[in-house]
Amino acid sequence: MEGPLAANVKPLSFDVPDFGKIYVSGAITAIALGDSPAFAGQKSGFADLSNAQVFVQKVDGAFQFFAQGGTYSFPTVGVPYTRSGATNTALFGALPQAFVKFVSGNFSIEAGKLPTLIGAEYGFTFENMNISRGLLWNQEPLVSRGIQANYTAGPVALSASWNDGFYSDRFNWGSASAAWTINSSNTLAVIFGGNFGTTAYGTSATPVAQNNDKQLWNVIYSYTSGPWLAQGYYQYADTATGTAIGIGKASSTSGVGVLVNYAVPNTSWNLSGRIENITSSGSATDGSANLLYGQGSKAWSFTVTPTYQSGVFFTRGEISWVSASSTAAGSAFGSTGNSKSTARFAVETGILF
Repeated sequence: MEGPLAANVKPLSFDVPDFGKIYVSGAITAIALGDSPAFAGQKSGFADLSNAQVFVQKVDGAFQFFAQGGTYSFPTVGVPYTRSGATNTALFGALPQAFVKFVSGNFSIEAGKLPTLIGAEYGFTFENMNISRGLLWNQEPLVSRGIQANYTAGPVALSASWNDGFYSDRFNWGSASAAWTINSSNTLAVIFGGNFGTTAYGTSATPVAQNNDKQLWNVIYSYTSGPWLAQGYYQYADTATGTAIGIGKASSTSGVGVLVNYAVPNTSWNLSGRIENITSSGSATDGSANLLYGQGSKAWSFTVTPTYQSGVFFTRGEISWVSASSTAAGSAFGSTGNSKSTARFAVETGILF
């Protein structure tokens, strides 16, 4: 969890003889949000159960595991909201993440439904500074089936994974991460992912264009000091081409983002903010893929999220703004898809038990 929310420090646990201690925790959260203007075919406001999940895990010894089950949603700026029940069905099912892990000293290997190595934001609302994910996050994989190896050597942490990218069930993706903890306040990470073949297959969980990225790069710098946590990152992605995948010209996105959290001293309050900018390549006539709001479109967003947490209970509000330019007809915001900007107002409350 990135913060500002904190997990329960005393989760339910029980001992299994000759096996070890099992921890059980979870998240139950509700969300209310409204988009202005409303997206095509949607109401202007929603109320939903954004998370009802249980986490079961073993975190010590040579053999470890993690299983996360329940319902969830992924509110994201600049796109319509999808309710949690529909999200489960369309994306990763009732068990969105589950893996086993073997640990030996500074080395570990894990296999199953794994969280991606890519990006500065995690998937689920309670893991992040903001309620809604950002524009850059929406270009990244979230959960991949595969195997991952990890190794730490002093201040350096390395990970490498062979997986199915955007949950395609085609195991032709690789990803790797190298993180350097410079000192107690500063960390630098370089992350790579890419499809080593082509995948002429898509579902609601597997966007064809993004799943055929030949290269997807992050450079992420993190800073922590007292009440401050800040991250800045650059992201670049470039697709394959081919008739089978419907991309006539290699298409790319590039973007930058800054995420900041300030823990107000001597209170239970945090204030988080995110600002980001993303551009896509190409035009509607050159065979490029539509990776954003039309070939060659651009967008920026700003999000601010105050959070209050007391024990396992929390409440937070949010205002976000997305502005796009060079958009294609019908591909942006509002009832006709022709609005150039959209605002979102959201509240989320719940418990992390």
